[in-house]
Amino acid sequence: MCATMSCFWIQSRKAADEVKKRARLNGETEAERGLQHQVSRIMCPDDANIAGNVHGGIILKMIEEAGGIVGTRHCNTQSGDRCVAALVRVEKTEFLYPMFIGEVAHVTAEITYTSKRSLEVQVKVVSENILSGAKKLTNRAALWYVPCSLKNVEHIMDVPPIEYSSAEEEEEGKKRYEAQKKERLETTAKVEEVMPALLNPERYTVGSSQSSLIHLIGPSDCTLHDYVHGGVTMKLMDEVAGLVAARHCRTNVVTVSVGAINFHRTIKKGCVVTVTGRMTFASNKSMEIEVFVDATSLLGTDHVKYRAVSAFFTYISLDKHNRPLPIPPLKTEGEEEQRRLEEGKARYLQNKAKREVEKEQ
Repeated sequence: MCATMSCFWIQSRKAADEVKKRARLNGETEAERGLQHQVSRIMCPDDANIAGNVHGGIILKMIEEAGGIVGTRHCNTQSGDRCVAALVRVEKTEFLYPMFIGEVAHVTAEITYTSKRSLEVQVKVVSENILSGAKKLTNRAALWYVPCSLKNVEHIMDVPPIEYSSAEEEEEGKKRYEAQKKERLETTAKVEEVMPALLNPERYTVGSSQSSLIHLIGPSDCTLHDYVHGGVTMKLMDEVAGLVAARHCRTNVVTVSVGAINFHRTIKKGCVVTVTGRMTFASNKSMEIEVFVDATSLLGTDHVKYRAVSAFFTYISLDKHNRPLPIPPLKTEGEEEQRRLEEGKARYLQNKAKREVEKEQ
């Protein structure tokens, strides 16, 4: 960074800190300062599966909408070009409890860390039974955005800094930033050709549950830049993952977590996306499903298919009383399926160990 830019950054931060200091002295909340935003709406029959459980994709879409609003609002508090916050990564998202038709989802997004060119938004989802007044935390997520100029979508703008309650809080945020940056750089968009499904596959094999969805990206799916909303993509991915899980178990299934979602490339209006899901691992209680999104442009001369997004979804099977059911074992065929099974098992054991450590803390 040159001396002029460094000086400008320091001055900008000092100015922002002074504004936020005055805001705190005036008794303003995080929401009033523009660092927090809440989206609420009642869950309708269109939002749920046949068992009445709200689709995980609906929640993911609301999470991204809230994050995009607070991120865009914050990034436009400075002078210069107007911009929009573009989603580049979603950390592991937890589904702690299912949500049902008739409940109100309250999605609260708050900016928790800013680097020079990106910002972290942490989101919590609370369900409310409006008949009894009972509330419970159902979801937690962390999303990373970058501000793209409305004049030139390829231009990533600076992010206005925020003020932290302590030096420790800022340091923890920096560690999270460095960790996700390293993982994102190490994660490449591996394009593996999907084997076509057999006509009469054996039950509980990968081929028996593999599913795909084809969707044309239209205006309602897109941002002001004519690029698809991240929440729309995540919703499509969850729908496909749910199909895979339901075909494997033939029961009611729900999302329990989503691994880190990396948005490798953008998807524009007019593209056709093929969302494919396949089971990679099944334990006695849960199943891991790999989902990837391939995009092809219908406009122009470039019709090359490319891998845009990829992630792993974890589902569980439920009985009619919403109690967990055992998962049928996954049958593998060939070295590639066995390799993916072993990799999925390693991720399962790693996540299990991490949960046990968190319980002890």
